[in-house]
Amino acid sequence: MTFAALCLIAALTACGPQPREGLPEVASAPAFSPDEDNPVLARVNGSPIRHDDVLREAIAQRGPGSEAPDPVYGDEEFMRVLGELIDQRLLAQEARNRGLHRSEEARRRLAAAEERIIGTVLIAEILENATSEETLRAIYEQQVRLLRLDEEVRARHILVETEEAALAAKALLDAGEDFRELAIRISQDYATRLDGGDLGYFTRDGVLPAFGAVAFATPEGAVSEPFRTQFGWHVLLVVDRRRQPPPSYEELRPRIGQYHGYEQLEDLLRELRAGDAVQRFQPPEAEDEALENQSEEPG
Repeated sequence: MTFAALCLIAALTACGPQPREGLPEVASAPAFSPDEDNPVLARVNGSPIRHDDVLREAIAQRGPGSEAPDPVYGDEEFMRVLGELIDQRLLAQEARNRGLHRSEEARRRLAAAEERIIGTVLIAEILENATSEETLRAIYEQQVRLLRLDEEVRARHILVETEEAALAAKALLDAGEDFRELAIRISQDYATRLDGGDLGYFTRDGVLPAFGAVAFATPEGAVSEPFRTQFGWHVLLVVDRRRQPPPSYEELRPRIGQYHGYEQLEDLLRELRAGDAVQRFQPPEAEDEALENQSEEPG
């Protein structure tokens, strides 16, 4: 298991249904007390739709991996889903009035939907409850040891327009001028000037190639010779060097937990598939085609 694999989990999100153009009018829904745990938000021919029904449907539409906050009553997303559930309930009631729920097609679809729902509940239980904090931390520590971490440099720089100005700045620094104070006074990088030219920590790939080449070739505590980039002339001071810190446990915990949960799910499926639990059959047409192909092969 690698961090690259962990990062794939973030991409495994399903798109929910597209918002409908017109939102149903729900302003006349009965008022509810904020103290009620799961208030009724609508009744469709007497059949209640509760707050948690809407919340579960909204979360399901987002798909796994979503880190967005839960929608609340009054939000566009919440009201859209409430309207969809109202329409869905109306259509289901009308289908029953017409006796469609007793048809063979409806029964087949209901059975398939029941299997999907129960299986999804099992998956959610595995992902949520099957992993301890000790296991997750052990996985994190294992991956941190395998992770390739780049070197980082912390530097200050002074940006000026001309080589002459850069040479003059370097002469002042060689004479003992404080780098931070000189950057505040003359640097034309207005994003960092008031911080004394402080660029923070960066990797070689995180800056311009010419800038990175000088920064990573300059010893810690030393001032570089003037050099040029597309922005002008620079003089830089290397303040510190360090190995790039790994992502924290708190940052990676959700993805590690989800990935480990899926591993446990795969283990369970392998166990359930073992033995004679699953039998596969070919349709008659496929068997006939296989026999024809065998008879056509040269003896």
